[in-house]
Amino acid sequence: MVVGGQDITSIIRQQIERFGAELTMVDVGTVVEVGDGIARIQGLAGARYNELLEFANGATAIALNLEEESVGAVILGEWSEIKEGDEVRCTGRIAEVPVGKALLGRVIDPLGNPLDGKGPIPTDKTRPLERVAPNVVLRQPVDTPVHTGIKAVDSMIPIGRGQRELIIGDRSTGKSAILIDTIISQKGKDLICIYVAIGQKSSKVARVVATLERHGALEHTIVVAANASEPAPLQYLAPYAGCAIGEEFMEQGLDALVAYDDLSKHAWAYRQLSLLLRRPPGREAYPGDIFYLHSRLLERAAKLAPEYGGGSLTALPVIETQAGDVAAYIPTNVISITDGQIYLETDLFNAGTRPAINVGLSVSRVGGAAQTPAMKRVAGRLRLELAQFRELAAFAQFGTADLDKATRAQLERGQRISEVLKQPQYTPMSLEQEVTILYAVINGYFDDIPVDRIASVEEHFHRFMANNHPEIGKRIAQEKDLSAETEEQLKAALEEFKQTASF
Repeated sequence: MVVGGQDITSIIRQQIERFGAELTMVDVGTVVEVGDGIARIQGLAGARYNELLEFANGATAIALNLEEESVGAVILGEWSEIKEGDEVRCTGRIAEVPVGKALLGRVIDPLGNPLDGKGPIPTDKTRPLERVAPNVVLRQPVDTPVHTGIKAVDSMIPIGRGQRELIIGDRSTGKSAILIDTIISQKGKDLICIYVAIGQKSSKVARVVATLERHGALEHTIVVAANASEPAPLQYLAPYAGCAIGEEFMEQGLDALVAYDDLSKHAWAYRQLSLLLRRPPGREAYPGDIFYLHSRLLERAAKLAPEYGGGSLTALPVIETQAGDVAAYIPTNVISITDGQIYLETDLFNAGTRPAINVGLSVSRVGGAAQTPAMKRVAGRLRLELAQFRELAAFAQFGTADLDKATRAQLERGQRISEVLKQPQYTPMSLEQEVTILYAVINGYFDDIPVDRIASVEEHFHRFMANNHPEIGKRIAQEKDLSAETEEQLKAALEEFKQTASF
């Protein structure tokens, strides 16, 4: 083979051009043990906590245990094809999720892969799943309400933007219903919602998505789903993914709300991972850092000061109790992290009081500061009236024959207030509707209506106000207050309603 002088020149030129090209060093290790979705790898000296690792067959894992001799990694997805001796590389990337407004209306997994069959998500911006929570200097006090549309919550256990309000109760007491109603209530408003389903049945997640779509709420909602059929690592990552998506909106100066449904299953998934990674078990077999698992997640909810954008991230975590035991390990942990709790009771639910909120055990530690003046005027007396009613009801169960007229009247009003606070699912109310109906029942306008007719009379009343006196509702909605003039008009409207309505 004869090589011409021109060929030699071109070869030399290519070699000169390649000389000094940038060399990239890749940390490479070897799988020494694999099983149950966990791989133990030797040789990854430069691996970082939460770094994505890549196997020879294209599978990915997250480094969770950084030990002296090896790295313990949880494999994302199918692990059956990975075997001892396989090569593993560090990617240099920390676990991340796509973020931005392109996600609105979509259903994704914790890694940002679409699950709704609507094609790829057009966003190239990502955020790491884990991040240090904003410090005290960056925050400001909670002062703006999250309007849930649920009368009992908005009046007695108000939630503010930037707050962490726990929803706790036994299985099938309506915990998810409060989350869904709150999300539906934000339709046409400025609050972006993220619903994180952790370890839920696929059928339940599909039902939630269909419900949101039916009520026009999917447009302002992102659903992050790690279903019960998904491996534990994805269930463990799901709430952090939802939080990272919400933080992106918060840092743009927008308001976001993240609903974690539920953190009990999240704790179970983390316990499973920890035991497989051979971390020492503690109380109830949970690892020692189980408190930090939830505190580092929930502390990321905040209301930022105006000079730092003024956005907010509100967290609504859900915890499932066993037989009403709020003193168990995970419930007490999360209660101590959050700014209050809405406690749902099985007995109330079974008795037909829905939402089944136990007002005595439920509390909002900051929401009162965020409550609108109109609701404050009405709800100030509501808690007192209900507390007195419960006390009298407990006393009166031994016999009502000997009760005086005033006590009997108070008992009857308490029954009517309890009836008004009942609310069907998927029917959140506007602020003006809540204020007017609560004003009516607290001030005795419904005292002569039979208790079993209260629900239908309430429906007639809302229709009457919308048709005959829409200006009262508009003024309450605009001013967020119940001025003396508006109150007089409301009284006159109530008198007119009592005269024209037939009960």
